[in-house]
Amino acid sequence: MMAKRSSTQKTSRPGKVARKLLSQIRLFATDVDGVLTDAGMYYAESGDEWKKFNTHDGMGIKLLQRAGIITAIVTQERTKLVARRAEKLTIPELHQGVMDKLTVIREMAARHGFSLKQVAYIGDDVNDLEALKAVGFSASPADGLPAIVAAVDYVCQKKGGEGAVREIIEMILEAQQHRPC
Repeated sequence: MMAKRSSTQKTSRPGKVARKLLSQIRLFATDVDGVLTDAGMYYAESGDEWKKFNTHDGMGIKLLQRAGIITAIVTQERTKLVARRAEKLTIPELHQGVMDKLTVIREMAARHGFSLKQVAYIGDDVNDLEALKAVGFSASPADGLPAIVAAVDYVCQKKGGEGAVREIIEMILEAQQHRPC
């Protein structure tokens, strides 16, 4: 989408307004299920749970960190798997078991001295809606729920777990004139 919360002009490339918003981002936050993963939850007879994460998204997070942008995970779920993924990627802000994502995002921004306009958030489901409406730049994977797709600044070409996070990260890095290498 070109303009905040307008459902009239969807595009795969951000317009001038979106690039300006992206150039101001200092904190990038993401949901997990349906964004960093394909929304599938895999269970074994033994009780083990698995999630599939996209390594391109992981590299994108590392590139953001190298560019000086704070990275965060904000999720309603509470699992050791997500904690391990956050640890592996050295994500400094891990918030699990969150029922009110907007409050957590506000607290993070304030703690780091940022306004909500300096926060980008990507989510895919109704529990992300208030946070998506409040931040400076909001996005949804291509397979986000219709209410989410209608509310965000940008709808990714990629689905959750298939590179949607990396897609947004590349846009942020480009808007801030950072090179991946």
